Amino acid sequence: MAKKQFARSTSNRVLGGVLGGIADYFGWDANIVRLVFIVSILAGGVTPWLYLLAWIFIPNDKQVAEMDERADADKRDVTPDDQD
Repeated sequence: MAKKQFARSTSNRVLGGVLGGIADYFGWDANIVRLVFIVSILAGGVTPWLYLLAWIFIPNDKQVAEMDERADADKRDVTPDDQD
């Protein structure tokens, strides 16, 4: 089973994919996450800077997949060959 990693969504995005990535990670509906985020901004609970920082620092899902592929390629089989 693959390890679940947090990443911005490239397929479920409106602006930067941050809220789509949150929805994908937790298995939630992205539109509900977006609605809760907008309401929390209007209520003064969350600052829009938080979204900008997440956009800058969280890699997108394609970058995460490429990093996983490189990590798998770097692994090598260290079991001895069975020779009779």
